[in-house]
Amino acid sequence: MKVTGTIINYYFHCKRQCWLHGNRLNLEDNSEDVRIGKVLHELKYEGKKNSEVSIDNVKIDKLTEEYLIEMKKSDADTEATKWQTLLYLKILKNKGVEKKGKIEYVEKNKQNNKTVIVELTEEDERRLEVLMEEIMEFMQEEKPPIAEFKPKCKKCAYFEYCFI
Repeated sequence: MKVTGTIINYYFHCKRQCWLHGNRLNLEDNSEDVRIGKVLHELKYEGKKNSEVSIDNVKIDKLTEEYLIEMKKSDADTEATKWQTLLYLKILKNKGVEKKGKIEYVEKNKQNNKTVIVELTEEDERRLEVLMEEIMEFMQEEKPPIAEFKPKCKKCAYFEYCFI
């Protein structure tokens, strides 16, 4: 199994969600929040060049001359999104393409959307190597972690699976 951007994002966001998704239990097709995120992405990049670029096992939202752009519906988990973007930057770097990352948060009902710039450092690359190994080992565990209810769980595609 290769670690994808979604998997690394979930590893930071919720280890149970990460394990379930990584072990092919995908409940996101039934999630209204996931659908909204996809629609926002489509509307933002409709008819524009270099949007949703597939490289190896990842899908990058957009590439420009200077930036790899990752778009998110909410800034609810910035650390998870940062590491997802850093993984994409590393994959591009391994292909000989060096860019900065730009994370665009397009939150509904907010006038000022937030943008964050990230750059891949040598320290980040070392941390990514360790993370990838940790995630690979974690995904091979026989069972997912026990569900722990947190406020963010209410909006998760796996909420019913974990708590009902």
